[in-house]
Amino acid sequence: MTAAVLCGLSAAPATAEPGDDTGDEGSNASLAQVLDESTRAWIEAKDKFDASVKNQADLTAKLAATEAELAKVTDQVSAIAVAAYRTGPLTTFVALMDSGSPTGFAERAGSIDEIAHHNDNLLRDLNKLKKDQAAQKAALEAEVKLQQEQVAVMAAKKKEAEKGLSQAGGPSNGFVSANLPLAQPAPRNASGGWSSEGCKVKDPTTSGCITQRTLHAMQQAQAAGFKRFVSCYRPSGPYEHPKGRACDFSVQSAKGFGGVAAGEDKVYGANLATYFVKNADRLGVMYVIWFKQVWTPAVGWHHYSGVGGDPSSDHTNHVHLSML
Repeated sequence: MTAAVLCGLSAAPATAEPGDDTGDEGSNASLAQVLDESTRAWIEAKDKFDASVKNQADLTAKLAATEAELAKVTDQVSAIAVAAYRTGPLTTFVALMDSGSPTGFAERAGSIDEIAHHNDNLLRDLNKLKKDQAAQKAALEAEVKLQQEQVAVMAAKKKEAEKGLSQAGGPSNGFVSANLPLAQPAPRNASGGWSSEGCKVKDPTTSGCITQRTLHAMQQAQAAGFKRFVSCYRPSGPYEHPKGRACDFSVQSAKGFGGVAAGEDKVYGANLATYFVKNADRLGVMYVIWFKQVWTPAVGWHHYSGVGGDPSSDHTNHVHLSML
């Protein structure tokens, strides 16, 4: 499987920019489709799972408060019931017999009304708390079921991605660096997921367009110190570049993409790839490719090689970023 399939690149001269070539992108698009569809579905399921876990925590706290209040009210109602059983209810007739004057009777009768009103409120509170408790327990059960469903979806989509990536190679060690900054999170929708975005923002790297989320990711990387040459929009091909959801970040110190990175350039590329991986959930990253390896949130790092064996298709001269 070729890098041309994944990033919209074809076998080009070693010094050519990936975005320069507008010809054939490769005959097999299955891996790119798997990465797009399975990764997107996996991330959507994870977002739903995470939101459900948060809802579960909120519901658990509310249920605990409800049950504490329910226990308190139940004790009060029980005390009233026990008192009534032992002494009998305080009635108007009893108040009249115990009162020494009409004024005393009125005071006792008023007390009866207040007690009756208080007891009625307690019973209403008791019934409401019982209903709230039942509803909260049902909601918790629904959240657990939702989480189980999303875990199943994530497992299925992970298998799909692994099957597609098996064509390019098995799991790899990837790139790790703990000393990279956190990006400012990109906006999410009200449910906590990623809304679909169109190619409507002017691409500062070409004459084309990109999505707002792609622009945000590029700007965050640049703010973190990754300021070398970038090329995003590409008019040809069915993959993320023409959709404004991908950028190629050169690792060369000079403008352009050049040959196979080495030394400090290779370290730069590894750090940049790791930056996007570290901030994938904050930025909405779908997958990253660097130096014959590809990363997705569902399966992590895997080996990857381009059919052309050149720096562009092997991604040994640039980091490819694809966004949701």
